[in-house]
Amino acid sequence: MDERIYDLIFICRPATPEEEVNKIVATLEHSSGEHGGKIEKTEKWGTRRLAYRVAKHREGFFVYMVVKSTQGDLIKELERRLKVSDAVIKYQTIRLDEELKRQQKLGKHRERRASRRPRKQAPSAPPPQPQQQVPAAAAE
Repeated sequence: MDERIYDLIFICRPATPEEEVNKIVATLEHSSGEHGGKIEKTEKWGTRRLAYRVAKHREGFFVYMVVKSTQGDLIKELERRLKVSDAVIKYQTIRLDEELKRQQKLGKHRERRASRRPRKQAPSAPPPQPQQQVPAAAAE
């Protein structure tokens, strides 16, 4: 099975202590290791304003993770663990490898089309015409 790449973003209640957020991250890292996955990157973005109310909260503590896995059930397990955590109010998982493959495919398609198309030469400007000088006697 191919390696899959996921973005995992979850939001904790704004009053959640840093230690509890660290505990959630450690739990997710342990679960991913058990299921043959690896958390490549973890970023704690801190408390930020939400675009809309979530569980009566206007702010939340954001955590961003990049997860790599060859097992399909890893994300289900991570989402289950986030769902049962009291501190987490919202989470979202996005599979990136499908989007990256689609972008690469479109890029190759564009390159093929561009290579088949004849290149148009920009028209060159005509050489400047020498101006005829009028004799001074004829001008009067």
